[in-house]
Amino acid sequence: MRILLKLFATLGERLPAELAPGAAVQEVIDRFQLPAGLVHLVLVNGVYVPPAQRASRRLVEGDALAIWPPVAGG
Repeated sequence: MRILLKLFATLGERLPAELAPGAAVQEVIDRFQLPAGLVHLVLVNGVYVPPAQRASRRLVEGDALAIWPPVAGG
């Protein structure tokens, strides 16, 4: 199954990614051992996935999963 996984900022060090068919967003987070404190903004195809939905939101062929850590600016 082809799913594009984008990890931004310091999370990018954890690529490359190969995902199982039908994986839930939380399963991907767990598989790549992404620290909970660094998984802040999660988007599937540009749509925000809140923490309460990450265990049930399944990925399908062609999805783009983007994960951002907390970002501070100035």
